[in-house]
Amino acid sequence: MFYFDPMYFLFILPGLLLAMWASYRTKSTFAHYSQIPASSGMTGAQAAARLLQNAGIDNVQIERTDGFLSDHYDPVSRKLRLSDEVFSGRSLSSIGVACHEAGHAIQHAQAYGPLTLRSMMVPVVSLASPLSYIVILAGFFMHAPGLIFAGAMIFGAAVLFSIVTLPVEYDASARARKLMESAGIVTSREADAAGKVLNAAFLTYVASAVNSLLVLLYYLYRAGLFGGRRD
Repeated sequence: MFYFDPMYFLFILPGLLLAMWASYRTKSTFAHYSQIPASSGMTGAQAAARLLQNAGIDNVQIERTDGFLSDHYDPVSRKLRLSDEVFSGRSLSSIGVACHEAGHAIQHAQAYGPLTLRSMMVPVVSLASPLSYIVILAGFFMHAPGLIFAGAMIFGAAVLFSIVTLPVEYDASARARKLMESAGIVTSREADAAGKVLNAAFLTYVASAVNSLLVLLYYLYRAGLFGGRRD
């Protein structure tokens, strides 16, 4: 059964190790700077609100959401959802994450190209991802490399999505670091510290993209595109 193919683990092992390291780095960095309050005394929600106000954005609602580091901006409902610790927290970690998400709202308001592209890809990827696994599974069970290759090409949409996500997340963090200082939310030194939280979080997106790419390469290998493997 292909489920136990040792080559699969050889392909994905580097990505798994990177993901584990990125997760550890994100959690440990967030925990460290969550103990350091910003000199402004602002909460994450207040910081995000100030960034949006300074950018002339008044149609984005900021609300709480459940989960640890579940913070995100929803461009459809125009809602910036912050986890409880980020929403109410006054630490550099809370402010950094909140301003990062506000950066996404600013991207949306300014029609930032990569964000627009990513939003357009969401419905395609939501259909392509499950469909690709169905096609690939059929290819494995039928020993049909052509089907595996077709499924891999469909899965490529998810890989492309993860790659497009990288400039979106990097730009949101860059905006946050610049704007939180100019808005008087943090000092220059505090902005550097909050930026370390955002840099660590960005690694998780890099790991996700690497994992997706490695899985795609494995499927192409099993389809016989390279490595001489034919099912």
